Amino acid sequence: MKNYGLVSIITPNWNCEKYIAETIESVLAQTYQNWELLIQDDCSTDGSLLVVHRYAKTDSRIKIEVNPKNSGAAVTRNNAIKRSKGIYLAYLDSDDIWVPEKLEKQLAFMEKHRCDACFSSYEHMDTDCVSLGVQAKVKKSVTYRDLLIHDWFGCLTLIYKQNLNNKIYGIDVPKANDYALFLNVMKNIKFACGLDECLAAYRIRKGSVSRNKWKKVEHHIHVLQSVGHKNIIISYILLFTHQIIKCFFKYKKITSKESIISKCSCKGIR
Repeated sequence: MKNYGLVSIITPNWNCEKYIAETIESVLAQTYQNWELLIQDDCSTDGSLLVVHRYAKTDSRIKIEVNPKNSGAAVTRNNAIKRSKGIYLAYLDSDDIWVPEKLEKQLAFMEKHRCDACFSSYEHMDTDCVSLGVQAKVKKSVTYRDLLIHDWFGCLTLIYKQNLNNKIYGIDVPKANDYALFLNVMKNIKFACGLDECLAAYRIRKGSVSRNKWKKVEHHIHVLQSVGHKNIIISYILLFTHQIIKCFFKYKKITSKESIISKCSCKGIR
């Protein structure tokens, strides 16, 4: 297999003891093995750090660091980016999973299409790794302007080249911080190519902040104003297009035969 270079996988963690083993297992199962898994813990109070340390003892590519204080997702991701050594950055939250060929297929796709960023489709699953019968559609390519109109990226699928001498960080906003980070990234990348294949599974958890619709609206507007530098009127227009795309064009229903969940590793050290 061709060696494309080191991939730094950014994984923020806060109290994901129940799921993080499955996340790590899906990285260990990757067919492309030149990676480092940078788990940045935001002062967890459960047993997730014990799980991570058990894995780190068996594989030196798994590297754990704990924030000095609880700081939120934006700062946690930035701390992991700061210690990254890879020429590629990929993102995987501590309750999501990848299919084994995820990195290999995206790196080859990027080389073929001569792009510096790539994203793919992903599937929704519940807390027990059961498919919810929904997959995200993929746009052929996305520019910075496209991303202002709609957040086309699933955080768990994006991979891009980074300049180790000029790393790009997100801003510390309450939520939608992954969107804020990727807007900053796309200011420096001509376009991201979309690989129309489902390569990851996103876990839907009841009661999570991301499921609060009104909060998501508030945070999305804040990001458009603070990162996109749009006034309040333009921000609401962009929010409207974002919601229309999300409600009517972003996702598709799939059958159980089309689900990729069975390809992912949903078993790990407990």
